[in-house]
Amino acid sequence: MSAPDRPPNAFATLTDKEVEVLRLLAAGHTVKSIAFGLGRSETSINERLRDARRKTGVGSSRELARLLDAQKIWDKNIDLSTWHAAADEAVQPANAGRPSLKGTIIMLITLPASAVGLFLIAANSMNQAAPQQAVQVTESQQMPLAGTWALDVSRVPAEERPRQVTIVFRVSDDQKWTTLVDIVGPDGSSMHAESTAALNGVPVPIGGNMSFIDTVSLRQPEPNTLVMTLGKDGTAISTRVYTVAKDRKSMTETIIWAGNKVPKLETNHFNRID
Repeated sequence: MSAPDRPPNAFATLTDKEVEVLRLLAAGHTVKSIAFGLGRSETSINERLRDARRKTGVGSSRELARLLDAQKIWDKNIDLSTWHAAADEAVQPANAGRPSLKGTIIMLITLPASAVGLFLIAANSMNQAAPQQAVQVTESQQMPLAGTWALDVSRVPAEERPRQVTIVFRVSDDQKWTTLVDIVGPDGSSMHAESTAALNGVPVPIGGNMSFIDTVSLRQPEPNTLVMTLGKDGTAISTRVYTVAKDRKSMTETIIWAGNKVPKLETNHFNRID
């Protein structure tokens, strides 16, 4: 049954909590991230979704979330704008008189347009109706990967050691990622690559003078992790996984080379310089 044909009273039977979870699902969150952000178990979140499907007769939770969004029936008015980034950190009360906050979560959704963003949820452990407090954080806290990173060349074998390698990750308002890579080789020669891509796994052209690659695609399974696949002439060359440490000062690059044999793995280490 399409959204216009579904009886409105089917949606009216949904509880606030069920609509809350469905709205987060429509925004691109997963059951795991919703459970963590709301301070609930994944089982609890799945139960809410199962009850919502039973009440409405929709077989898919994501389809139900899409139908709700399409019909603009967010009369429950759950405030998604209170989700902000603060991965690996606990949010402390502003003063002793305020209820404690359950925790925070950094969310960078791998979906396009307005559903993508970083949010903070501050859940009151004693009373969910209590007001929520926004937390101001820096760009590096909101997006652990954003910034400029320099390769620790001292950890590269001498026979392969470049003079310098820098990687810059920038995120635009429309949630497209620009990646700038500059390499100064042992002989002083320089290479540069630049690309701008969404986090949807779709290959886009690479500019610059690195002739051994011509496309890149991006995905982000976790806020502190970026998966980059580089290609040439329609064939994958390598997949690189960038992971930021909890202190947000260091990043590892794990390279998986494509081929018919057992993949060769390499690991490089970067330090934040901005």
